[in-house]
Amino acid sequence: MKSYLPTISILFFISLTNCSNFTMLKKLPPPTTHQKPSNLTLHEDIRTDNFYWLNDRDNPEVISYLEDENNYYDVLTSHTNDLKDSLFIEMKSRIKEDDNSVPYKYNGYWYVTKFEEGKDYPIYARYKNSLSSKEEILLDCNKMAEGHAYFNLVGISVSPDNSKVTFGVDTVGRRLYNIKIKNLTSGELYEDSIENTTGRAVWANDNNTLYYTVQNKKTLRSETIYKHILGTESSSDSKVFYESDDTFGVEVYKSKSQKYIVIQSYSTLTSEIQILDADRPQDTFKLFQARSKGLEYNIYHFEDIFYILTNADDADNFKLMKTPITATEKNNWKDVIPHRKDVLLESIDVFKDYLVVSERINGLNKIKISNLNSGDSYYLPFDNETYSANTAYNVDFYTKILRYAYNSLTTPNSIIDFNMQDQKKTIQKEQQVLGGKFSKDNYTSKRIWATAADGVKVAISMVHHKDTTIDSNTPLLLYAYGSYGYTLDPWFSSVRLSLLDRGFIFAIAHVRGGEYLGRDWYESGKLLNKKNTFTDFISCSEFLINQNYTSASHLYAMGGSAGGLLMGVVVNEAAKLYNGVIAEVPFVDVVTTMLDDSIPLTTGEYDEWGNPNDKEYYDYIKSYSPYDNVTNQTYPNLLVTTGLHDSQVQYWEPAKWVAKLRTMDKNTNLIFLKTNMDAGHGGASGRFEGLKEIAVNYAFLLDLEGISD
Repeated sequence: MKSYLPTISILFFISLTNCSNFTMLKKLPPPTTHQKPSNLTLHEDIRTDNFYWLNDRDNPEVISYLEDENNYYDVLTSHTNDLKDSLFIEMKSRIKEDDNSVPYKYNGYWYVTKFEEGKDYPIYARYKNSLSSKEEILLDCNKMAEGHAYFNLVGISVSPDNSKVTFGVDTVGRRLYNIKIKNLTSGELYEDSIENTTGRAVWANDNNTLYYTVQNKKTLRSETIYKHILGTESSSDSKVFYESDDTFGVEVYKSKSQKYIVIQSYSTLTSEIQILDADRPQDTFKLFQARSKGLEYNIYHFEDIFYILTNADDADNFKLMKTPITATEKNNWKDVIPHRKDVLLESIDVFKDYLVVSERINGLNKIKISNLNSGDSYYLPFDNETYSANTAYNVDFYTKILRYAYNSLTTPNSIIDFNMQDQKKTIQKEQQVLGGKFSKDNYTSKRIWATAADGVKVAISMVHHKDTTIDSNTPLLLYAYGSYGYTLDPWFSSVRLSLLDRGFIFAIAHVRGGEYLGRDWYESGKLLNKKNTFTDFISCSEFLINQNYTSASHLYAMGGSAGGLLMGVVVNEAAKLYNGVIAEVPFVDVVTTMLDDSIPLTTGEYDEWGNPNDKEYYDYIKSYSPYDNVTNQTYPNLLVTTGLHDSQVQYWEPAKWVAKLRTMDKNTNLIFLKTNMDAGHGGASGRFEGLKEIAVNYAFLLDLEGISD
């Protein structure tokens, strides 16, 4: 017998009272569910988990509870339905529905990704030799998605002779892909079908041999490389390599030069590469450099050498080295760009006559171009502090044209072709913002610096409408991630305009755990330094309040996945700073998850969070794990989202968290759990369905501010 209030009773209560007032709705009792204590014991410490049983997605009672939470959300937010609808229409109206990507030329064909009006999914097309040639449709995802509540296609790979294409399809949201092969001459699919893969396959130069990565179906670890011969059963495929260390994953790809097939084993801190001549798929892969704990490296083939981007020899911010193709071991590597303490070397692009280096200096993207013949070099100029600039898809080895993308908090994304010889640039495309109301001159952005608890300066990038009055009554949404060394650069968002035009400030806290200020910025926000991520965010929140950008009554916080962990910690430790918090697919049950090596990601993430089988890490993780530290206090209004098929943060983490919060929260603030029953970690598929989820988030914030249109 369920112990929470049945949905029909909620609806009956509302019909009796005719209640659409937000304050009255808050008085409705939320769903509750059984507490079934499970004692989890390790290191002579007992954790009692009353909601451990929710981790069974096949249990009808679990599904029923999630559905009732969804119904509770639907009923209590019914007064915002018109707002959600108008936000969706407004955000959709800014998007150019019939849109094409900037074409790129590869191996005799021009490739384009197209979107058609009213359709959710892309169409992949190509044109032989010239864009005026007859269009060939490679894949129409709209037709392929018919009949599926969720659809995702990845890993398009065209054979060297241009006659075949491979691709991976996921119709569940669990990121287990089936690889299929299409004949581009006849348009027919081959019978070959390969299951439980990453979705990406690599062609050998014989146009008949494929290499692909299989995932463990339970843990989703990418662990085995297979070789497939076209026209044969996948059950007879040859195992090329098995990654036996369960803290590593493995992938296979092809060098830009098309000369080598590369197998890369990787963990958070260590990598190892094997290479094979793509003309000789019958041969055995050769080890490039054996793994050594803490040694990370990536390779880039160029004629008779390999460039190597690596942290070798204590190069924390990475350096560039090179070695002959005949002598790939580390003792043969020679410096090209030495390590620099104040410059993070992020990636390179190799062309026949140019080397392009992507760097990060004082948090900002820099692109440096060097002439390999003359030795001359220069940086592309960028003129503000709230932008993102990254090299784009540069597949042509012999060109003098570098393609890169640029956008900022106020400037839509542009795709730019830059002639590295005469240094002239051509804007191939700037993202259109439809509706007739947008002008980048109506918005202002800047970067400011808060002081963290230990005295370190933390950058905050922010944007708002130029007419917004900045004071303690200004609503402000503070966003952050702060894990895995992933840097959250400022980016333009046309949908975000729906907040900015209603008086919100949007801000990004560049907290430790990312690489905004170099590799040390990452190292000081992981493992036994992880709490710096959380205290940085709290310090940024306090700074924004103290500097009168907003107040605790109007400050909101948002983060997803590991950023959802951040949200869970800050509401435990600094609940009074926020009026509302959105935690998307939040990683909040850290101790239990990191002790369960049967679920996805766990073993591969010991280098990020620590292995709690070690008591030192157990104690440290437990001291901040949001689920383990819920207390009887006044929490902010919370919107928590998840997906039933999430492969990265299992749905039961946010479900358990919300259930526990309901037992401890002592005020009447709203707590919502909204589960997408058809999707996984990335939410709904399709460009328009995703907007509906954003509209849900924005309506939550605007409603708390009393903004109804």
